[in-house]
Amino acid sequence: MAVIAKFFVVRNGVELDKVFTEKKDAETYDIMLDAADQLAEFIKKGELECKLDDKSINEISVFLAKNGPEVTKILKTVKPLSPSPSNEKITKSEETPEEIGSKKETPKQPGKRDK
Repeated sequence: MAVIAKFFVVRNGVELDKVFTEKKDAETYDIMLDAADQLAEFIKKGELECKLDDKSINEISVFLAKNGPEVTKILKTVKPLSPSPSNEKITKSEETPEEIGSKKETPKQPGKRDK
């Protein structure tokens, strides 16, 4: 007789239909579902110009969470948008354009150290 341990993920008191033989795999799946929930909330709170139903948002969220490493690679190339001029506090320089243009750095001579 063989004994087989099976692991289930339970969310909101409901046992999901996915069965795992390794506890680590079940925990990884649970973490992925947590990420999908967070993504779904983020999408719902976002200022999207299109309307998506909850089912579509959940499917997109699970897809993104399942493909987290690939999505992360893609998003690593994105730079944050700079704040718009209306929201940005602009400070005026005390120097005139002529003073700024007249400043020249003296080039370092090779072999000499700064003291």
